[in-house]
Amino acid sequence: MDIIPAIDIIDGKCVRLTQGDYEQKKIYNEHPLEVAKQFEDAGLKRLHLVDLDGAKAGAVKNWKVLETIAGKTSLVIDFGGGIKKEGDVEIVFNSGAALATVGSLAVKDPELFVSWLQSYGAGKFLLGADVKNEKIAVGGWLETTDRWVYDFIQDYVDKGIQQVFCTDVSKDGLLEGPSLDLYRNIMTEFPKLHFIASGGVSNMDDVYQLEEIGCKGVIIGKAIYEGHVTLKDLTHLTR
Repeated sequence: MDIIPAIDIIDGKCVRLTQGDYEQKKIYNEHPLEVAKQFEDAGLKRLHLVDLDGAKAGAVKNWKVLETIAGKTSLVIDFGGGIKKEGDVEIVFNSGAALATVGSLAVKDPELFVSWLQSYGAGKFLLGADVKNEKIAVGGWLETTDRWVYDFIQDYVDKGIQQVFCTDVSKDGLLEGPSLDLYRNIMTEFPKLHFIASGGVSNMDDVYQLEEIGCKGVIIGKAIYEGHVTLKDLTHLTR
């Protein structure tokens, strides 16, 4: 299972929000590259980089951070937040991301997203499914749709998407444990999917449980920054 640490960026700094609330912001490090290098030194191979300024503005903002980390580490980076038009996709790939992460846009403008899948190849995108009660949530989680997560994933699996991460927004940033039942159901429905769990991881037991139920990856953010999961713990997993 891939251990994928998360770095969320506001004003070029490494932060975490609780349940997507910009008012509940905590700065962990002024220099995201330092954090990324610590992950790389621990033997981790991937990085989930989120441009929170971009997500709010609806256009990629912190691409310089991406460029710096991609240039100075060998981490495989997926980058999301504010990817709303083709120019944003180009900036993200030109700045060194291996994958562009797309969530809300795939819900709100499927035609545009499908055109990108056709232009760049579906293997270049990581689809984000934010979920509340098995329904898709968008717009920084402020808005729940009536779209079942299973239908949403099916639509894009049919279009060639191979990697999906799913965040239960009722769990994110609360360190209360991941949504095992939801993830089990998704993986039963899509056994060939490279499925990545996200949100709620509070300790190593959660990580082991996600591995046990068959997740191909897990995105971990707050649990690392708050010391509930240490880089030493994760180093043992990567060996």
